[in-house]
Amino acid sequence: MTAEPAPVWVLADPRAGTAAQALGIAERLGRPFREIPLAWGALARLPLPFGSLAGLTPAARAAFAPPWPALAVSAGRRSGPVALWLGRRGVRTVHCMRAAGAAGFDLHVVGRHDAPAPAPNLLTILGAAHRVSPARLAAARAEWAALQALPAPRVALLVGGPVRGVGMAPAAAATLGARVAGFAGSVLATASRRTGAAATEALAGALSTVPHRLHRWGGKGANPLLGFMAWADALVVTGDSVSMLSESLMTAAPIFIAPQGDEGRRHLALHESLYAAGQARPLSAAPAPFARAPLDEMGRVAAEILRRGLLP
Repeated sequence: MTAEPAPVWVLADPRAGTAAQALGIAERLGRPFREIPLAWGALARLPLPFGSLAGLTPAARAAFAPPWPALAVSAGRRSGPVALWLGRRGVRTVHCMRAAGAAGFDLHVVGRHDAPAPAPNLLTILGAAHRVSPARLAAARAEWAALQALPAPRVALLVGGPVRGVGMAPAAAATLGARVAGFAGSVLATASRRTGAAATEALAGALSTVPHRLHRWGGKGANPLLGFMAWADALVVTGDSVSMLSESLMTAAPIFIAPQGDEGRRHLALHESLYAAGQARPLSAAPAPFARAPLDEMGRVAAEILRRGLLP
C-alpha cells in the first residue's frame, strides 16, 4: 500500500537557522509534514520575482514531483522562487522572511522590525519565526528540573557573537559575565558557535564568583538552552542573536538585551520593536523586574493559516 502523501512540505534551506523558521511554523500546524532539502546552484543568487527551480541543483530539483502537498512552508530569499513555482501548481504557500515576488504567496510572514509595506497576504510578527513551543518548554522544564536547586534569581545568559566575523572579544565576554553575575543568584549561561573559545573561557572566569552552569558550544551532552530558558527568572540575551531573542519571547521572564555595538540597522530595529512592545528592556535597566506574558507568535501564525483555509 502506498503511504499517504504528507499534506505539508517544508522547503528546508541548507542554513539551519533559515530552515528552522519554516519548520517552526509547520510543527505548530499539527499535521504531518515532509522536509524537502534544498541545495543551491549558481542561479540562486538571482532575486527572481516569479516561480522557478533554476536556483536549485539538479539533485535537489529531482525531489519536486507530484503528488503535490496542500501547503508548502518556506523561508529565506532563495527559497521564494521555489515556493512560487509550487504555487503555480495549486499548492498554497506560506513564506517567512523577505523575498522577491512576495505578492504571490498566500501568506507572507515578516518580522515587524523589517517594516514591510501593508499587503492583503502579509502577517507581521514580533521577532522571527522559530521552533520553541509551549510543549517543548514544558518538556525542557521537566528534563532540567535539577536547575531549580540553584539560587534565585536564576538568570539565563544567552551569548551569541559578532554578526559578521568569528569570536566575541574576550574582554567583552568577561564584562558581560561580570555584569550579570553582579545581580544574579545564579547564572545559566550558554555560548554559541559565534562566541568563540577564548570568549567562552573569559565568560567562565567572570561567572566563577556565583553558582552557575555554562554550556560551551560543541560540548558533550544535551544542549540545555531550553532548560535554561524554562527555569530562568530573567533572561539576558546578546543583541546580535535574532533567533535567541525571538525564542525568549516564549517565556514569561523579563528579557534584557545586551547590545554588542556591531549590530546593523535590522538588529537595532528588532531591539526597538521589542522595547516598544514591552517585551524587552536594555541591559542597562537590569535587574529591575517588569511584567510580561509569553508571546506565542508561531501559534498565531498557525492559527492564521487555518483561518485563511490554506490547509484543509
